[in-house]
Amino acid sequence: MQHIHHGKSSAKFFNANDILDELELKDNDIFLDVGCGEGYISIKAAREYLSKGVVYAVDSHVGSIMSLEDYIQEYDIKNIISIESDIINVSDIDEESIDVVLMVNVFHGFKASGEMDEVIEILKKLIKSGGRIVIVDFKAIEMSMGPPVEIRSSPEELENLFLNHGLKRSHLNENIGNENSHYLIIFEKE
Repeated sequence: MQHIHHGKSSAKFFNANDILDELELKDNDIFLDVGCGEGYISIKAAREYLSKGVVYAVDSHVGSIMSLEDYIQEYDIKNIISIESDIINVSDIDEESIDVVLMVNVFHGFKASGEMDEVIEILKKLIKSGGRIVIVDFKAIEMSMGPPVEIRSSPEELENLFLNHGLKRSHLNENIGNENSHYLIIFEKE
Protein backbone atom coordinates (compact mmCIF):
# COMPACT_ATOMS: atom_id res chain seq x y z
CA MET A 1 0.00 0.00 0.00
CA GLN A 2 1.42 3.36 -0.96
CA HIS A 3 0.82 6.35 1.27
CA ILE A 4 2.03 9.76 0.15
CA HIS A 5 1.50 12.91 2.16
CA HIS A 6 4.68 14.85 1.50
CA GLY A 7 4.31 18.54 2.13
CA LYS A 8 1.25 18.37 4.37
CA SER A 9 1.65 20.15 7.66
CA SER A 10 0.58 18.86 11.06
CA ALA A 11 0.38 22.40 12.42
CA LYS A 12 -3.41 22.44 12.11
CA PHE A 13 -3.64 19.55 14.59
CA PHE A 14 -1.29 20.78 17.32
CA ASN A 15 0.16 23.63 19.22
CA ALA A 16 3.90 22.79 19.14
CA ASN A 17 4.20 23.57 22.86
CA ASP A 18 1.65 20.85 23.69
CA ILE A 19 4.04 18.29 22.22
CA LEU A 20 7.35 19.82 23.31
CA ASP A 21 6.21 20.31 26.91
CA GLU A 22 5.64 16.55 27.21
CA LEU A 23 9.21 15.77 26.15
CA GLU A 24 10.98 17.32 29.15
CA LEU A 25 13.83 18.50 26.93
CA LYS A 26 17.11 19.69 28.42
CA ASP A 27 18.44 22.91 26.88
CA ASN A 28 21.51 21.11 25.49
CA ASP A 29 19.68 18.10 23.96
CA ILE A 30 20.29 16.99 20.39
CA PHE A 31 16.83 16.72 18.83
CA LEU A 32 15.77 15.03 15.59
CA ASP A 33 12.46 16.02 13.99
CA VAL A 34 11.69 13.32 11.37
CA GLY A 35 9.20 14.48 8.75
CA CYS A 36 9.57 18.04 10.02
CA GLY A 37 7.59 19.63 7.19
CA GLU A 38 8.15 23.38 7.17
CA GLY A 39 9.59 23.06 10.66
CA TYR A 40 7.01 24.57 12.99
CA ILE A 41 8.03 22.18 15.79
CA SER A 42 11.75 22.31 14.93
CA ILE A 43 11.70 26.12 15.05
CA LYS A 44 9.84 26.22 18.36
CA ALA A 45 12.21 23.63 19.85
CA ALA A 46 15.32 25.49 18.66
CA ARG A 47 14.17 28.92 19.79
CA GLU A 48 12.43 28.15 23.08
CA TYR A 49 13.58 24.77 24.41
CA LEU A 50 17.11 24.03 23.19
CA SER A 51 19.15 27.19 23.67
CA LYS A 52 22.38 25.17 23.85
CA GLY A 53 21.18 22.19 21.82
CA VAL A 54 20.87 21.31 18.17
CA VAL A 55 17.82 20.43 16.08
CA TYR A 56 18.12 18.20 13.04
CA ALA A 57 15.07 18.84 10.87
CA VAL A 58 14.65 16.05 8.30
CA ASP A 59 12.07 15.87 5.53
CA SER A 60 12.07 14.32 2.07
CA HIS A 61 9.83 17.03 0.60
CA VAL A 62 12.10 19.63 -1.02
CA GLY A 63 9.53 22.42 -0.78
CA SER A 64 9.21 21.98 2.98
CA ILE A 65 12.97 22.03 3.51
CA MET A 66 13.33 25.11 1.29
CA SER A 67 10.70 26.95 3.34
CA LEU A 68 12.45 25.97 6.56
CA GLU A 69 15.84 27.07 5.23
CA ASP A 70 14.37 30.44 4.21
CA TYR A 71 13.05 30.91 7.75
CA ILE A 72 16.38 29.84 9.31
CA GLN A 73 18.24 32.41 7.21
CA GLU A 74 15.70 35.21 7.67
CA TYR A 75 15.71 34.88 11.47
CA ASP A 76 19.39 33.84 11.75
CA ILE A 77 18.68 30.62 13.66
CA LYS A 78 22.00 28.88 14.30
CA ASN A 79 20.92 25.64 16.00
CA ILE A 80 18.79 24.03 13.26
CA ILE A 81 20.37 21.77 10.67
CA SER A 82 17.92 21.04 7.86
CA ILE A 83 18.36 17.85 5.87
CA GLU A 84 16.44 16.94 2.72
CA SER A 85 16.18 13.16 3.00
CA ASP A 86 13.94 10.38 4.16
CA ILE A 87 15.04 8.81 7.44
CA ILE A 88 16.01 5.52 5.81
CA ASN A 89 18.63 7.22 3.63
CA VAL A 90 19.82 9.96 5.99
CA SER A 91 23.59 9.93 6.30
CA ASP A 92 24.36 13.31 7.89
CA ILE A 93 23.68 12.25 11.50
CA ASP A 94 26.16 10.30 13.61
CA GLU A 95 25.12 7.11 15.37
CA GLU A 96 24.37 7.44 19.09
CA SER A 97 24.26 11.24 18.85
CA ILE A 98 20.55 12.00 19.34
CA ASP A 99 18.79 12.53 22.68
CA VAL A 100 15.22 12.75 21.37
CA VAL A 101 13.64 11.75 18.05
CA LEU A 102 10.19 13.11 17.25
CA MET A 103 7.85 11.88 14.52
CA VAL A 104 4.53 13.71 14.22
CA ASN A 105 2.00 12.13 11.84
CA VAL A 106 4.83 10.21 10.17
CA PHE A 107 4.98 6.67 11.55
CA HIS A 108 1.77 5.47 9.87
CA GLY A 109 3.52 6.02 6.52
CA PHE A 110 6.14 3.44 7.49
CA LYS A 111 3.36 0.98 8.28
CA ALA A 112 1.89 1.60 4.83
CA SER A 113 5.26 0.99 3.17
CA GLY A 114 6.19 -2.00 5.33
CA GLU A 115 9.27 -0.21 6.71
CA MET A 116 8.44 0.00 10.43
CA ASP A 117 11.10 -2.47 11.59
CA GLU A 118 13.79 -0.90 9.40
CA VAL A 119 12.98 2.61 10.64
CA ILE A 120 13.01 1.54 14.29
CA GLU A 121 16.44 -0.02 13.85
CA ILE A 122 17.76 3.14 12.17
CA LEU A 123 16.40 5.34 14.95
CA LYS A 124 17.71 2.97 17.60
CA LYS A 125 21.21 3.39 16.14
CA LEU A 126 20.90 7.18 16.08
CA ILE A 127 19.81 7.67 19.69
CA LYS A 128 22.15 7.64 22.66
CA SER A 129 21.76 5.27 25.58
CA GLY A 130 18.84 6.75 27.48
CA GLY A 131 17.65 8.40 24.27
CA ARG A 132 13.98 8.55 23.40
CA ILE A 133 11.83 8.03 20.33
CA VAL A 134 8.57 9.96 20.42
CA ILE A 135 5.68 9.13 18.13
CA VAL A 136 2.63 11.33 17.79
CA ASP A 137 0.06 9.88 15.44
CA PHE A 138 -3.63 9.54 14.71
CA LYS A 139 -5.60 7.21 16.93
CA ALA A 140 -6.39 3.88 15.27
CA ILE A 141 -10.08 4.66 14.92
CA GLU A 142 -12.28 5.88 12.08
CA MET A 143 -12.45 9.65 11.87
CA SER A 144 -13.01 12.23 9.19
CA MET A 145 -9.35 13.26 9.08
CA GLY A 146 -6.04 11.52 8.66
CA PRO A 147 -4.84 8.41 6.88
CA PRO A 148 -6.91 5.26 6.33
CA VAL A 149 -7.52 3.41 9.59
CA GLU A 150 -5.79 0.26 8.32
CA ILE A 151 -2.40 2.00 8.33
CA ARG A 152 -2.81 3.49 11.79
CA SER A 153 -1.37 1.75 14.86
CA SER A 154 -2.66 1.73 18.41
CA PRO A 155 -0.28 2.53 21.28
CA GLU A 156 -0.44 -1.15 22.27
CA GLU A 157 0.63 -2.28 18.81
CA LEU A 158 3.55 0.15 18.86
CA GLU A 159 4.54 -0.90 22.36
CA ASN A 160 4.80 -4.54 21.25
CA LEU A 161 6.66 -3.60 18.08
CA PHE A 162 9.22 -1.40 19.86
CA LEU A 163 9.66 -3.95 22.62
CA ASN A 164 10.70 -6.46 19.94
CA HIS A 165 13.51 -4.00 19.14
CA GLY A 166 14.58 -3.66 22.78
CA LEU A 167 12.91 -0.29 23.40
CA LYS A 168 10.51 0.11 26.30
CA ARG A 169 7.62 2.51 26.64
CA SER A 170 8.29 5.27 29.15
CA HIS A 171 5.30 7.57 28.60
CA LEU A 172 1.87 7.60 26.97
CA ASN A 173 -0.62 10.42 26.52
CA GLU A 174 -3.69 8.97 24.83
CA ASN A 175 -5.36 12.33 24.20
CA ILE A 176 -3.35 14.99 22.45
CA GLY A 177 -4.04 17.35 19.59
CA ASN A 178 -7.12 19.22 18.54
CA GLU A 179 -10.22 17.17 19.34
CA ASN A 180 -7.95 14.59 21.09
CA SER A 181 -7.46 12.97 17.68
CA HIS A 182 -3.92 11.76 18.43
CA TYR A 183 -1.77 10.04 21.00
CA LEU A 184 1.84 10.62 22.05
CA ILE A 185 3.99 7.66 23.04
CA ILE A 186 7.66 7.65 24.09
CA PHE A 187 10.08 4.73 23.85
CA GLU A 188 13.45 4.69 25.58
CA LYS A 189 16.75 2.99 24.79
CA GLU A 190 18.51 1.51 27.79
